This record gives sequence, structure tokens and C-alpha cells, in this order.
Amino acid sequence: MKKIWIITLFPNYFDSLINFGITGSALRGERGLGIDIKTVQLRNYTPKDYKGVDDSPYGGGVGMVMRADVLKEALISGVVRDGGYGEDFRKKLHVVFPGPRGKTWNNFYCKNFAERFSGTESKDLVFICGRYEGIDERFLSLYVDEQISVGDYILTGGEIATMAIIDSSLRFFSGVLGNKESVLLESFQANLLEHPQYTRPKIFDGLEVPEVLLSGHHQNINNFQRDESYRITKIHRPDLLTKKENE
Repeated sequence: MKKIWIITLFPNYFDSLINFGITGSALRGERGLGIDIKTVQLRNYTPKDYKGVDDSPYGGGVGMVMRADVLKEALISGVVRDGGYGEDFRKKLHVVFPGPRGKTWNNFYCKNFAERFSGTESKDLVFICGRYEGIDERFLSLYVDEQISVGDYILTGGEIATMAIIDSSLRFFSGVLGNKESVLLESFQANLLEHPQYTRPKIFDGLEVPEVLLSGHHQNINNFQRDESYRITKIHRPDLLTKKENE
């Protein structure tokens, strides 16, 4: 069974990811996905003679920095030892740190990430959730394999970014979505936004569902939805069309 480990100060953050929605049902084993998600409480791995997981930065500055020794202890004891990965754990684990240096997360990156780690022979994943001003550079250099940025803005911690990465990438794992074609028709596939959606009632506040969607003519419907995808993308995300033309 493939495992996803999350080293965090706030394990309860991930209760909603596990307990709700399509991703949650997959992580609970209800879709036969074979993925086990485990959280590691970072505070359990602080040295006895130290109060916490962070300390003041050398050279001065505001805020606190997460300690490399505490992070290593959580990785080695909380993941490697508890997971039985052995001394060659670097061949079996891929350590991810969500942070601003990483390549920006998008649909193409998400799909590639899922393809790299969805196979039964691929490595298990470890996510490091940063806090405060950041984590000691030495831990990044020695133990982190990949950094991922979820956007050019600041979060108070890495938990939300980690959930976004897991939730979006798991959707590309076989068996997570009931309809295999669903993921191919959504926004950002082929650098287009998804076409507008309609359901009952047929008339809402004087606006009717486009007649072609009621026609039952599949080719006409497909053509209409394709044209609508272009129209909506041109209005709301013209940058995607420019990107499409340059590929």
C-alpha cells in the first residue's frame, strides 16, 4: 500500500481532507486506491532539553526558524523507523516541501506529479509543513527532494498547501473519480476553462437553458460546449489562450 506521510505541527488540519469528499473516500480506502495517509506530530520529536521546534535565526531578524535537528528526528523516527524503510530510505521516499522556491503548481504539473507517484513501484511521499519564518536551510539541502509553490502569496503554514497538492493530484489517480473522462473535461485541460454548466430548473429568473443542450444531438452539443469553453476562457483567462498558442 502506498503511503503519504505529513510532518506537521497541526495534524488535525487534515481531518477534513480524510473525512470528506471524493479525496476523503479514496484515502479511507472506499475506492480501492490503496493509499494510506499518516500524520506525524513534529512536537513529539523535540530534544528533552529544548522547549520547541523553532529558535531565533542566526544573524538576527524577525520571527523564528524551524530547527533542522527536530525536523530530521521527525523524519527518521516518525517516518523512516515507524514505516520500516530502512537505511536506504532515500530510495523509497520522496520528500516534498511546499514553499516559494518551488515550481508553481498548475494542472500540467499536478498531472505529472500524479503520474510519477501513482504507480505501485513508485516512492512513498513525505510532506514537510513549514511554519514561522521558514525552516533551517540545512534540512532543505540534505533531506528535501522537491519544493512546490502553490502561488505567489504567503500562507501561515504549509498545511493548506499540502492539502491542495494532495487533493488536486489524487484526482488523477486511477479509480478516484467515478467517470474517467471527468478529469479530461474540466478547467485547465488543453489550457481552456470548462464550459458553463446548467441543470434544473429549465428557466431560472427569466434565463433559459441553451436550447442546444436540450436537443439530444450529441455532436451539436459537443460543438457548442467547445465554443463556450473558448468564449469563457477568452473573457476570464485570456492568458491561457496565449499559452495554448505558444505550445
